[in-house]
Amino acid sequence: MELPALGWQSIVIFVVFALSLLIATYCTYAERVIAAFLQDRVGPDRAGPYGLLQPLADAVKMFTKEEFFPGGANKALFVFGPCLAMITALMSSAVIPFGNNMSFGNNAFFLQGIEVNIGMLWVFGVVSLGVYGVMIGGWASNNKFSLLGAIRAASQNISYELAMGMALIAVLMISGTLSLREITLQQSVAGEWHTWNIVKQPLGFIIFLVCAFAETNRTPFDLPECETELVGGYHTEYSSMKLGLYLFSEYVNIFVVSAVMSVLYFGGFNFPFQYELRDWFVNSQGWELASAQNLITLLGTVGLFLKIFAFIFFFMWIRWTLPRFRYDQLMRLGWTILIPLAVFNILLTGGLILAGVI
Repeated sequence: MELPALGWQSIVIFVVFALSLLIATYCTYAERVIAAFLQDRVGPDRAGPYGLLQPLADAVKMFTKEEFFPGGANKALFVFGPCLAMITALMSSAVIPFGNNMSFGNNAFFLQGIEVNIGMLWVFGVVSLGVYGVMIGGWASNNKFSLLGAIRAASQNISYELAMGMALIAVLMISGTLSLREITLQQSVAGEWHTWNIVKQPLGFIIFLVCAFAETNRTPFDLPECETELVGGYHTEYSSMKLGLYLFSEYVNIFVVSAVMSVLYFGGFNFPFQYELRDWFVNSQGWELASAQNLITLLGTVGLFLKIFAFIFFFMWIRWTLPRFRYDQLMRLGWTILIPLAVFNILLTGGLILAGVI
């Protein structure tokens, strides 16, 4: 019996969420390995071969630690905070196109959870909700250090979302759509890399990248959990798997923002000479067009994940290389440098479009 299109799409949705969780799990392992490499020391090597079972050991530790509720805390919101942070992190991956279309028999489906024509607005809206998980957790903890960390996170996210949104506007001006799938397909003309948006928007990409560090609370912008000033920041009072959800959501966010940058600026699932390779399989090897397209789709998905892993490595490289900013420096960078640069980039992009250059 042939599986209906809805069944195939349901499988894709399940795989997208499973991959998000799996990659975020092993990001904790990659963080330790990369930190050890950059600091010339031994990383995790006890749990399993090469320490590959270390994330599972961490999960067992988190699940078996004592549940702790600080005195005076709002217990319902104290639990709801990390749950909201984790849910919003996972929801944001639903609209990312991880591959082109696949076809089996009469059924064709996209390697994407859901395709909506406002995909980029979905990502921004869901990511914006994530700060409520941090705010609720910091406030419900009944701890001044946690509350200060939550307030820092809120003001930091508001500041850098403005510059990030304006950097995105320049991409939308070029593409004319909010659909992540359409933006990806527009970068596939002849399968060449020079159609990627990084060539047309280098300044916008740099602004987006810097804002991504701030949005994910990563060094050098990890002021909401700055241990030298705030003990542990907004999750100071958290233990057990509630702390694990906060830490886990950070890595899911890194995966999602890496995927978004790959889609917006580096062609997504496109790779150079993909159409030439497909035609070679059809004309020289006698493959059916559908089979050749399926293979190109799988190769494109692998290529997209390689781009994502490169960005994740870059996030971790920066963490173990640069010191954190002071909070006033963080806010000054966002309001007095990145936002004016983003406005200039919009004006420059509009001028180039009117001149017919891009």
